[in-house]
Amino acid sequence: MTSVLEPEVAVVGAGPAGMAAALAAAEGGADVLLIDREHRLGGQLVKQTHKFFGSSDQEAGIRGIHIAERLGERIRQHAAIRIWLGTTVIAYYPDGVLLAEKAGHGLVKAKPRCLVVATGAAERHLAFAGNDLPGVYGAGAVQTLMNVHGVLPGQRALMVGAGNIGLIVSYQLLQAGVQVVEVIEAAEEIGGYAVHAAKIRRAGVPIRTRHSVLKVEGDSCVEQAVVARLDEGWKPIPGTERVLQVDLVCLAVGLTPLTEILWQAGCRMVWVPELGGHVPVRSETLETTVPGVWVAGDAAGVEEASTAMIEGELAGLAAAHRLRPLKEFDERCRQLRQALAELRAGPLAAKVRRGLARLEGGTC
Repeated sequence: MTSVLEPEVAVVGAGPAGMAAALAAAEGGADVLLIDREHRLGGQLVKQTHKFFGSSDQEAGIRGIHIAERLGERIRQHAAIRIWLGTTVIAYYPDGVLLAEKAGHGLVKAKPRCLVVATGAAERHLAFAGNDLPGVYGAGAVQTLMNVHGVLPGQRALMVGAGNIGLIVSYQLLQAGVQVVEVIEAAEEIGGYAVHAAKIRRAGVPIRTRHSVLKVEGDSCVEQAVVARLDEGWKPIPGTERVLQVDLVCLAVGLTPLTEILWQAGCRMVWVPELGGHVPVRSETLETTVPGVWVAGDAAGVEEASTAMIEGELAGLAAAHRLRPLKEFDERCRQLRQALAELRAGPLAAKVRRGLARLEGGTC
């Protein structure tokens, strides 16, 4: 019979939200188990070579890869944090037991008193002819190839999506020596920060809104892509088709929260498209409708890594407080909520604000 580890707090996901949650819970006096399916700490941060925006409290001016290193070092040095890497959580049972598969150990179990779900999000895909050809990648996969493994995914690229991810990865492709033929975006306006768009345009890359990819062609891999302008009903306009000679089509068309554990736990879930899909109803401290289960980061709604770290700290702090009341807990929570409000104050966060308003107002 597999023995069951019983930490006070388990955190599933060791990306920006999960690492922040583990540190906050441990610094609040809790015994913490941090679980991640990858073999290194950091989640998406390990791919991010760009510098963060925001304030110094949110690691502004520091590259994501270095944020991961700094947080990872603090976690490894903290005696109250146990780390399970290469470990995939596959089930959450009604009695609070987490079942996971751990590399080299088979099935393992943990029964925490408090659980923080920081599982992040998965990339969306697009349906078009030829989308299964080699050379069609999600933006995260392109970042992994280039920034983690040092592999060029192609020579001539079409970027589909002009949000922050699409713009940032386009610039990283340029830095790696890949020619970005153009960036296309289905919406009327660019969704990412103007500073990222300006860098792409200065490099001579056109950004075309109201455009999408119709099909990709090639014998055994991508050789060309057909794009077209869209009308107000998001339909291709006949006669606007263009053929682009590319060997890489990179899709940056959004993320969907990874919430399987939350569904299994019985959390009340609602559909909020502005937040990426189904997300859990939660309190001001990010506790779900299941007592003792918190959520943080993209699993709570797709946003930026800076937001994820603050949410992680808030959830981890609340979990530790549930175990042992902490001094100045209310004040620290107020500060964290204020920091979140400031990060969500700009015009590009309007969609997130609408989603959160719907979630909090019960209009989903």
